[in-house]
Amino acid sequence: MTIHRTIKLHGFTLIELMVIIAIAGVLLSLAAPGFISFQRNSELTSLANKILGSINSARSEAMKSGRNAFVVPNDSSSWSTGWFVYVDMNSNNSFDEGTDLFIQTQPALVSYITMTGNNNAAASNPYISFDSAGYARTVGGSGLTNLALSIKRNDVSTAETPEQSRLVIVARTGRTRACKPSTDSSCTTSATN
Repeated sequence: MTIHRTIKLHGFTLIELMVIIAIAGVLLSLAAPGFISFQRNSELTSLANKILGSINSARSEAMKSGRNAFVVPNDSSSWSTGWFVYVDMNSNNSFDEGTDLFIQTQPALVSYITMTGNNNAAASNPYISFDSAGYARTVGGSGLTNLALSIKRNDVSTAETPEQSRLVIVARTGRTRACKPSTDSSCTTSATN
């Protein structure tokens, strides 16, 4: 007499596994664009906070050292190349390596984010400068100035641009803030802070 035992195997068949993989692929393809947009929006906010921190560092160093301090683009013409902060130790309104006090630097921006400025921050040699009292100043100009830096994603539609933009506003007094134009009606390039 022979006894046959039936062994039941637990697991997935190849067809069931293929269906699960196909469903997961569809779900991932739906989630990926939303995740990329979320990530880039986060980078935009982070960049606004970084330039805000650099501006505040320049102001603090100007007051601490009793000299003018600057935030300028790395290539002296475009904020998209990044920026650096220094204290002008020899009072010639330009960076002299070995003489001026270098504070910090920020590398170039990612290709899908642009940063532009107005007033001093939009000149042929853009800059943000503070005097020893912490006031925003112009070089060889009328003294104090308001200015703003506009940070935008350039990979979105025109309709999405207000939501995907940040402004960093520097008042004559040196007070600086970052804001989102789509949610703050006082967040304009002409704001005085």
